[in-house]
Amino acid sequence: MRRAHGASDYQGNMSQRTDHQMLEEENDRIVDHLSSKVQALKSLTIDIGHEVKYQNKMLSEMDTDFDSGGSLLSATMGRLTALTKKGHHRVMLYLILFCLFVFFVAWYIIKRR
Repeated sequence: MRRAHGASDYQGNMSQRTDHQMLEEENDRIVDHLSSKVQALKSLTIDIGHEVKYQNKMLSEMDTDFDSGGSLLSATMGRLTALTKKGHHRVMLYLILFCLFVFFVAWYIIKRR
């Protein structure tokens, strides 16, 4: 009987070892899978960082462009204000008459069709 008991201990130890080995293999497989996911996330975050830097650069350039456009418009408005304050009413009258003439010509062409 002692042998039978010893044989079952030997088989129990073997089954525990194979179970342990199977768990270790499964853990290794899971670790490899997680490692590949971590690598994918790392490359994705690096790509997002590059995209954010590029977008910030574009926003900065756009801000500079809008500032220069605003400066140009404010300078133009300053000139127009100075022109109207100086009393050049004839220029304004000619401008209004020209606009009316273009309006009536366009109205006549549309009416004739």
